[in-house]
Amino acid sequence: MGLCFSRRETPKKRPSKRIAHQSSAVGGGSSRWGRNRSSRKDGMVIQDPALAAAILFQQQMQNGGGGGGLAFDRSASLRYPGSNSKKNHQALPRSSSSRARSLTDPLLQPHQLVNKDIKLDELETSHFVLVHGGGFGAWCWYKTIALLEGAGFKVTAVDLTGSGIHSFDTNSIASLSQYVKPLTDFFEKLVDGEKVILVGHDFGGACISYAMELFPAKVSKAVFIAAAMLTSGQSTLDMFSQKTDSNDLMQQAQLFIYANGNNNPPTAIDLDKSLLRDLLFNQSPAKDVALASVSMRPIPFSPVLEKLSLSDLKYGSVRRFYVETPEDNAIPIALQRNMITQSRPEQVFHLKGADHSPFFSKPQALHKTLVEISMIP
Repeated sequence: MGLCFSRRETPKKRPSKRIAHQSSAVGGGSSRWGRNRSSRKDGMVIQDPALAAAILFQQQMQNGGGGGGLAFDRSASLRYPGSNSKKNHQALPRSSSSRARSLTDPLLQPHQLVNKDIKLDELETSHFVLVHGGGFGAWCWYKTIALLEGAGFKVTAVDLTGSGIHSFDTNSIASLSQYVKPLTDFFEKLVDGEKVILVGHDFGGACISYAMELFPAKVSKAVFIAAAMLTSGQSTLDMFSQKTDSNDLMQQAQLFIYANGNNNPPTAIDLDKSLLRDLLFNQSPAKDVALASVSMRPIPFSPVLEKLSLSDLKYGSVRRFYVETPEDNAIPIALQRNMITQSRPEQVFHLKGADHSPFFSKPQALHKTLVEISMIP
């Protein structure tokens, strides 16, 4: 996430709060399924659905004489005009999300998001490599992975050192190269001549920039999603220090960890779980906020301080694209556009209504944008 540091010490690292598993969290307690449907007869409330249905059926038979009345509809589903016609019957799209579907994030099937006139095997590459932001892990891309793979693309999501399920202690990460090692290991094993579309979110923007400088010939395009797109000689801290506001939500949320003692520099930064929704997920579904709250890990401090060395010959040779997130509270749109002005990409995309985590808040729109970028000649 965007980092705007103020030194607010925490004397001791606070023990993490664990959420006890409750079986009611999955499937239980929903008012949608838990409410009883009732029917009235002779002033009495019939609570049993089957009994209420039987009484209603009997009344319809009496009113219609058993033959002229309307057929009893045993389904609780909504009915649409022409639904009984085999000719007009079509399956309606369903969403697993309980939130209202935004017009800016339409529900489309993966094959509908790919230009039918362009075949994947005609692209320079159909392989996406996804790099998470600070505190996140490969898990945050689960919707994007499903959509891209459903459209026929190959996808690799990387857990950087000390992130996601990578077991290394975040407090022991001493450099950007150490933090990015899982990504550089991937590129070293990539067959010569093979290219990928490299995607970075948040602090992952600095990480993919580091890799672009090392492996420019293996990167077809680079996509920065609400990400740190730095110039040579800048650190992530330098860039985000431009966002100075005493009431900044990031400053309220950040918790420095001093694993080497309070008299030494911080080793990592954690985030106040109670502020995660407002900071990173203000437009995202509750289920994804819950996933993040139990999955996010501290951000290593040393890599944030490290200044990048980027050359025009290597880093500058890779085509860059930026994806703006206008409802972002971690990296405000003004800061995103400042980065775009200082380090101009080839093209800028705007995800209307997206918060800092568009892979949660606008997965369909993000997917469509990534596919579109892959097809730019």
